[in-house]
Order: sequence, then structure tokens, then C-alpha cells
Amino acid sequence: MADLQNDLRPSATAGDVDDLAEPYPDDGVITAESYEPVSDPDDAPMVRAHAILAAHPVADGYNGLPWALKRLPYYDLELGEGTVGTDVPRLRDGHVGALFWSLHLPEGFDGDRAVGATLEQLDLAKTAARTCDDGLRLASTAGQVADARNCGRVAVLLGPAGAPAIGDSLGILRQLHLLGLRALTLTGVSWASEAGLTRFGEEVVREMNRLGVIADLSGASAQTISRVLSLSRAPVLCSRSAARAIRPHPVNLPDELLAELGAAKGLCLVPLTAEQTGPSVRDVADHLDHIRAVAGAQCVGLAGTYDAGSAHPQELGDVSCYPRLVAELLRRGWEEADVALLTWGNVQRLLRGTDFTARAARQRRAPSGAKISELDG
Repeated sequence: MADLQNDLRPSATAGDVDDLAEPYPDDGVITAESYEPVSDPDDAPMVRAHAILAAHPVADGYNGLPWALKRLPYYDLELGEGTVGTDVPRLRDGHVGALFWSLHLPEGFDGDRAVGATLEQLDLAKTAARTCDDGLRLASTAGQVADARNCGRVAVLLGPAGAPAIGDSLGILRQLHLLGLRALTLTGVSWASEAGLTRFGEEVVREMNRLGVIADLSGASAQTISRVLSLSRAPVLCSRSAARAIRPHPVNLPDELLAELGAAKGLCLVPLTAEQTGPSVRDVADHLDHIRAVAGAQCVGLAGTYDAGSAHPQELGDVSCYPRLVAELLRRGWEEADVALLTWGNVQRLLRGTDFTARAARQRRAPSGAKISELDG
């Protein structure tokens, strides 16, 4: 199949930049540092990492496969697909039990174009999962995720999508939720800006709570993050944010916001990208150590960001590589209980909390008919 692909390269490692990458201004290209591999598949931490992950698999909070598949004339995720970084054999090698498929769009999509393109991605993602039903299973709740794992499948959750996907309409938000959307990133719209949430933005968050759509705050302004944390009754998510104290990337979170997120029982998913975390496994582990110390062990998770157009740290080039990261954490003294929260438990808690909040909210609150023109003028 690889000879059929001419327009997409496999996921990059540190020192390479993928065609889809959109570096932030002034960041430049990240180059690999001198680095010696830390992972020996026969060493005790690696053996223990595989054993822990067999019991507590990875719930990967951000994977860009749907947009990558859109560019391929043909693919086979069941047998293996060398043109992307995600397929069923490598998901199993990496002990991945669940993953969120990002529905984000390239910059510049807005209005009707963003709504239409998001619907197309939803359709493609659902089709890909259903044609790979021996390995993947669509899920939208914590119970469905657990059922998929118990059946030997990788649970696929749809989202996050960008906020422009709802076209400033709560009705479109409800229809996207019916189609399976599980998370929405609150950036790129007038009602969630550098100034924070507008009145309509607050109504969007309340309706997301009622539906069970998770608020993703990666890339949102500090004002928006703080307001959502105070307003949302459901736990929130930062789908791809590391520690700004270690690496000053604009999507990474400063310690004060990490502390707020931890106090609100939210979840920060650390991306495995060289740009945000650094070019080595040790760099990623440094971010995980820091966020655990600042926000707590129940506030940290993993976002592979594979097939999203980013260069990845060495030894973490695709979804099969999670045991190498877990082995590094074990070398640093992480207890199995904290590793289990990092890989699986925290995402399950987030999903359960979101489901519980939605069931309670639907008993108290009817679907909102608010319009942006009425609330924001």
C-alpha cells in the first residue's frame, strides 16, 4: 500500500518537520539533540511497563488520524498502514485501549465551511472505525470505553473539534453531539477569545455540560480558562498542553493555571511532540513529573498527537512507543498507582464525571434556544 501514497509521510521524529506542521511564530524548526536510547526491551523497567500497561492501557487524548486519512486514496488500518503513525497492530503493541480522534481543521476554516468540513471528518472517522471493527470500536461514554476494552477493541471517541464547527449555533452543537462529538476546543471564535467568554460563550459551556460534550481548553486564553473552570459543572480537559515552566510554548500552561486545573479536577494531557515537550523521552517525563507535582496525579494524562503534523521525540515516533515512556517514569520512581491514573484512570474519571453531570443537568435544564445575536449583540 505504501507505493500508493505520494502526499503524506509517516509521523516524524525530532529533527524532522511534517508537511502538516504549522510551527508557532519564532519557534523555528526543532532539531534533535545528542541522545542515547534509554530503552532496552529486556530491561526490568520495560518488562514492568508492559505488565502495567496490559492492566492499565493508554487512553490517548489526541490523535489526528481522520484528517491524515482524508489525504490517502487507500489505507488498511487493520493489517497496518505505514504512511501514518496509527494503525491497529501498533495500537496493540503500544497497549492503547482508547483514543480521541481529533476533528480539528486547518487554520482558516470558519463559518459554513468549518461546519461542513467537520461533518465530513465525522463521517470519515465513523466509516474508518466501522470498517476496522475487529480492532476498533466507536464509543462515547465511560461504560462503552470499558466494554470495548473488555472485548479486545480499541475504543474510539470523536473529538475534540474546533469551536468554529458549531457555527455559533447551539442547535448545530446538539446535532454534532448526536453524531458522536465528545469534545469541543474553545478557541478560534468571537465568544471565546483573549478577553474570555461572552454571554453566548457561557451559554455554550452550560449546553455542553447538559449534553455531555467535554470542554477542551488547550490554546484558550487565560481568561477563558479561568472562566470555564469556574462555570463548568463537568470536569474540563486540556487536550495537548505541557508545562510552560519547562518549555515556554504558547499552548503549554503556566503553573498558576495548572494549579487551578488541578483544584477543579480537570485533566491536562501532555502532548508527545518535540515542539511542546522537547526532543527526548526524558523531556516528556520532565513535563509529567512537573505537572504531577503542581496539579496532582489525578490531573495528568497523555496525548500522543500522532498523525497531527507534529515532530515527535526520539523513541516516541508512533503509537507503539508508549511502553518506552512508562519505563522512563518507572526509572524515576513512579508508583504503579500513579502510572495507572496517567494512562487510563484519569481519562475514565473525566468521562464518568462528564456523563454524570449531563444526566443531572438534563433533568433540570431544557435545551437552550439562545442565539449569539441576542446575547452578544
